[in-house]
Amino acid sequence: MIADIHPFDRILIANRGEIALRIQRACRQLGLACVQAYSSADAGAPYVRCADEAICIGPAPSRQSYLSSAAILLAARASGARAVHPGYGFLSENADFAARLEAAGMTLIGPTSDAMRVLGDKISAKRAMISSGVPCVPGYEGALAADDAALAIASDLGYPLIIKAAGGGGGRGMRVVHNPEELLGAIRITREEAERAFANANVYMERYLQRPRHVEIQVLCDHHGNGVWLGARDCSTQRRHQKVIEEAPAPNVDPALIARVGKLCVDACRQIGYRGLGTFEFLHEDGELFFIEMNTRLQVEHTITEMTSGLDLVELQIRVAQGERLPFTQEEVEVSGHSIECRINAEDPTTFVPSPGTVEFFHAPGGPGIRVDSHVSSGYAIPSHYDSMIAKVITWGKTREQAIVRMEGALREMKIEGVKSNIPLHRDVLQSSEFRRGGMSIHFLERMLDDRRRSQGANKQA
Repeated sequence: MIADIHPFDRILIANRGEIALRIQRACRQLGLACVQAYSSADAGAPYVRCADEAICIGPAPSRQSYLSSAAILLAARASGARAVHPGYGFLSENADFAARLEAAGMTLIGPTSDAMRVLGDKISAKRAMISSGVPCVPGYEGALAADDAALAIASDLGYPLIIKAAGGGGGRGMRVVHNPEELLGAIRITREEAERAFANANVYMERYLQRPRHVEIQVLCDHHGNGVWLGARDCSTQRRHQKVIEEAPAPNVDPALIARVGKLCVDACRQIGYRGLGTFEFLHEDGELFFIEMNTRLQVEHTITEMTSGLDLVELQIRVAQGERLPFTQEEVEVSGHSIECRINAEDPTTFVPSPGTVEFFHAPGGPGIRVDSHVSSGYAIPSHYDSMIAKVITWGKTREQAIVRMEGALREMKIEGVKSNIPLHRDVLQSSEFRRGGMSIHFLERMLDDRRRSQGANKQA
């Protein structure tokens, strides 16, 4: 057996909400016991009751519970769990947490801490991609200072440019620069923000693509040097860099381009020594893909890859962590049909202010090609301490049009009472002619919302 593989028959789930329930289901399919870590705010949650064992790891604030590596490690030891599944968010991409598990002889359901460090810093990640031949956004991959050298680099690249934090994520730590007069101030401000938010003041510079799409490629690698890519997803429907709707495969993108870059992604994983699930995120513009970052974890939108590939990605993720070889080759991967996911959040659909509270009535849609991943039921109290997503509605169809029609029907059928939800926003997006055509840029939803605000303002004035 490979030295860094430790056997386990019990997994601590260090996350909450629908993903905790999703991981529990995969554990049961594999005959593994699941221990649910939870905060005091989630004590009555259904996924806590469904687990084989549950351990409270602290009070409601994330930093004292789900973001506390000490509390999670203590819970794992107390429960006898030899593996931890971090889900997504929280500690899922924290290399220091992964290293602590490794030192304790435990398994993180994910990559090694070394791979996380390489890919978690966007400067080192970009260098690794360049060395593997993965196409990257033109830019300067070194750390920048607010000096004359930065001005010279920017002049060579051409404006507009974007300054990014090396340790950033989720749309934070970025600033667009349109001319030399803005550059040095933008670097200083972004460095200060990066230091506060990520404890890493390094920033770098790239050419700013003005109408890109967000396209990502899912990969899966084992401990034995085997790897596959599992198709592409389009996540361009975003608000403030946060994904709202995702679909697979990415419409109106050359499949030959995806295949060529997908192979390069797997080659990069082999070079880095990556294992487990991972997602390469790209900007797509003018028929080309440009790498921007890699997510070293399970993605929220893994569901649409499951629907189009017929694979259980969470189960495969756990099997790989146990040291198993991939059960199929690249040639055996089959992608069929089209899938769409809508993230249903408890928030005002106009102002986007979170709407915590008690869900007085919850009805999930059903029917052919419809899947709902949620931990919510009637009477569930949504806490104010965490992300506002309460469900993911996923549809599959033989064609993109069928997947859209099924999603429209599912959203009509879905009922959430007692709290506000963003279902009306999803309906508006699905009905827009630009979404129907496919291939929208990442600015599509923001433009749509701006148009709506201007229209409402004009109506008030009239």
